[in-house]
Amino acid sequence: MLAFRPETAKPLGDLADALLHAPGTLSPGERELIAAYVSRLNNCTFCHNSHAAIAACHLDDEPLVESVIENPDRADISEKMKALLAVAAKVQLSGRSVQAADIERARRAGATDTEIHDAVLIAAAFCMYNRYVDGLAAWAPTDPDGYRERAAHVAKLGYAAALPHAIPAAVHHR
Repeated sequence: MLAFRPETAKPLGDLADALLHAPGTLSPGERELIAAYVSRLNNCTFCHNSHAAIAACHLDDEPLVESVIENPDRADISEKMKALLAVAAKVQLSGRSVQAADIERARRAGATDTEIHDAVLIAAAFCMYNRYVDGLAAWAPTDPDGYRERAAHVAKLGYAAALPHAIPAAVHHR
């Protein structure tokens, strides 16, 4: 998909890099968890598997990532991350689903306004990315090792450097 339109691939990769890999108060692993969780809620197999693998690479804990994606409220993560994932889930439904109480819960749990902003933007962006991937009927590999291999590359280099090389080989139109 990205190889088909390189002029759109670059800004999409740059956005993913800014949202998920650039320095910030949320770790890259935490931001990848948000992307993987929203992708799971959207039933986007490729994005869910890709970002879960990248989160696991950053956090060095695949079972934790699986537990977060399955049920964040029961996972062994901070209350701040639980609150940010709850905000992200509301954004996945509709931006208007986010209520003042959701934001207040995140703030009480220690989230800064920047972290809340970033969680909302990651969730919104991944709704777009998920629809892009699924709208073009992208093929999603079934072998978890394929995702893990690319995850290590993306975790190390970020999206601007890794995505143009990783995605065209992995995603094919059905």
